[in-house]
Amino acid sequence: MSGTAVRPRRILVTGWFSFLHGEATAGDVLALHRVQQVLDRAGTPYDVAWSPGFRPGALHLADADPAAYSHLVFVCGPLHGAQVEDLHRRFRHCVRVAVGTSVVDGDSPAADGFHTVLARDTPRGDATRDLAAGAPAAPAVPVVGVILTHGQHEYGGRRRHAEVADTVTRWLAGKDCARLELETRLDADDWRLCATPAQFESVVARLDLVITDRLHGLVLALRAGTPPLAVDPVDGGAKLSAQARACGWPAALPGERLSTADLDRWWSWCLTSGRELAGRRGRAFTSRPVPGRDAAPRPEGAGPAGDQADRLPAALSAAVRQRR
Repeated sequence: MSGTAVRPRRILVTGWFSFLHGEATAGDVLALHRVQQVLDRAGTPYDVAWSPGFRPGALHLADADPAAYSHLVFVCGPLHGAQVEDLHRRFRHCVRVAVGTSVVDGDSPAADGFHTVLARDTPRGDATRDLAAGAPAAPAVPVVGVILTHGQHEYGGRRRHAEVADTVTRWLAGKDCARLELETRLDADDWRLCATPAQFESVVARLDLVITDRLHGLVLALRAGTPPLAVDPVDGGAKLSAQARACGWPAALPGERLSTADLDRWWSWCLTSGRELAGRRGRAFTSRPVPGRDAAPRPEGAGPAGDQADRLPAALSAAVRQRR
């Protein structure tokens, strides 16, 4: 590999995020942001080539005219494989520089084709900090738990579960948020699932919002003080709507009249004033009456105070009397 001192006319910035059969990882794209930061500060003109599978409307590598560029920069990832080797053939007239990359084999065509390699690690044991570590900080986005059910066949022809899930997930894909798919089902043997209610509640308590069409998605979110945006997937409303009324929670939408405008409106409410209301609900739900003292505060707008468990002793006694 040899060095070259040619002032860039225009740079094409590439990486594994550029390849049709590559992938865009969070680390790769953060490394790209770090390189863009440096090029912007230097006032160097550049374009970024993206995979059409990741950014359909952007400049794609296959459409980039090699004659338009004096330099090619390859960012992050391993210097290995036929796709990297093809860059050297297509952009043979360009000065080619790899930055923040892993060198698997320095003598391979993929690595040796670069004029300069600023590696993050090499077979010799060299190591420098990954570019993603120094990427510009971005504002935090909401962390959203998604709890959907595809069951509840007991509702027969009133079921809108598939329709609701499709509308909600397509809408959610367009939101700038971190999505976390969750399952209320517990399993002690499956590492992907929580084994205890405490494990599940610990996750939900750390979220900013829960999107759900499940009764327990709504209840457990409120119990944790996290606002749920709930959609009832049963025509005419069923147990989720009833539970929203019992909990005094307004962000519960009917599945048969679901619109993205309503989802947007309640999304904004849940992430603002709804947070305070969810916190009050959570404190009320987890406070139990102490004998001889006043009962726990009742959520405003909720159904009857307490829950069915409070009525169980009297019901047991009544059932015994009825059997006699």
